[in-house]
Amino acid sequence: MRVLARQPHFLVRGPTSRLQSVCLRGLRLVIGWTCLQLVSACTSPQRATEPPINPDVARATISSLIPANVPNRSGWAVDIFAAFEALSIQPTAQNICAVIAVTEQESTFSANPSVPGLAAIARREIDARAAQYKIPKLVVNAALALRSSTGASYSERLSKVTTEKELSDIFADFIGMVPLGERLFGSLNPVRTGGPMQVSIAFSEQHTKAKRYPYPITGTIRDEVFTRRGGIYFGIAHLLDYPAEYNDMLFRFADFNAGQYASRNVAFQNAVSVASKVSLALDGDLLRHGQDTDAPSKTELAIQRIAGRIDLNAAGIRSDLERGDQEAFSRTQLYKRIFSAADQAQGRPLPRAMVPTIRLQSPKITRSLTTEWFAKRVDDRYEKCLTRSSVRHDAQVRQ
Repeated sequence: MRVLARQPHFLVRGPTSRLQSVCLRGLRLVIGWTCLQLVSACTSPQRATEPPINPDVARATISSLIPANVPNRSGWAVDIFAAFEALSIQPTAQNICAVIAVTEQESTFSANPSVPGLAAIARREIDARAAQYKIPKLVVNAALALRSSTGASYSERLSKVTTEKELSDIFADFIGMVPLGERLFGSLNPVRTGGPMQVSIAFSEQHTKAKRYPYPITGTIRDEVFTRRGGIYFGIAHLLDYPAEYNDMLFRFADFNAGQYASRNVAFQNAVSVASKVSLALDGDLLRHGQDTDAPSKTELAIQRIAGRIDLNAAGIRSDLERGDQEAFSRTQLYKRIFSAADQAQGRPLPRAMVPTIRLQSPKITRSLTTEWFAKRVDDRYEKCLTRSSVRHDAQVRQ
């Protein structure tokens, strides 16, 4: 590029005419542009083009990484790859193993897993709802003794229920056929998760509003969640189909349990606590949920205490907090200024992702479990899967 630094001899000799001046400026622009192109070529990394994906190879790879004791591994691989394709997610070893780890943890690869003691859990849920509405147990028993759409009574069906799919169908029948069912449950079926990845049915229904579901729907989205293909599709969407700047898959596993961006929001709450010197629950909930959503949360109140330091008023704080379930939250003034103040107070950069400290609560859970427990259990399975992937790759290389 040295030769381009010297001008051609004929351009610097004697006075120049208007035409020569125009030519001179034009040539200088061309030379300058050429230099920039050459410098860019020398200093910019070349973007590697992604090789085309061979579906047969991808499905075979997925199948080989699923634990050997899982029946019909090829069928699971077909549905996992189809979900990757529909959601435009690369079938990398990391993504494949993340899906396998969650599915193994949640259902041990069962499209409709059985739940121990589900009949008793279901009856407790009905009795709890009845007590909430002050409905006598005698009336509840009479309603459950009625014949359902299958010919058996609701009580008989409940006594034999073993899977969430069966329970969901019973509740749907009960709500639709029995007046008391509408009073107890309204249109809200109390079975809220399902399928091989135990994905939220509410999330699945919401996801179809943003992206087209790739399979024909013969019933409802709730019904699809309880199928292998639907449960895998929506589970992968919840786990991987959102941008997050995490440096460890552990945080996606925590988000899968606590909600997308929960790990990022917990780190933000921690920064708020450091900057404001107010102790906060690190649960990822930046605003109140349910009733009284207009009232400020503890996180919001802590931020308001240092509003002057971060130069934001109450309206600006609330506006940014309302983006807490979006990727864009990390680009808000609130997020940046809180971390700036907290980093300065701590004398070092604080983590931008942390696992939420949430105790898991569900009628199906009979012992004390937390989001951290879930994330670490899944992460252990994930690491074992990556080891299988590495061993398989080494074996292929040596062949």
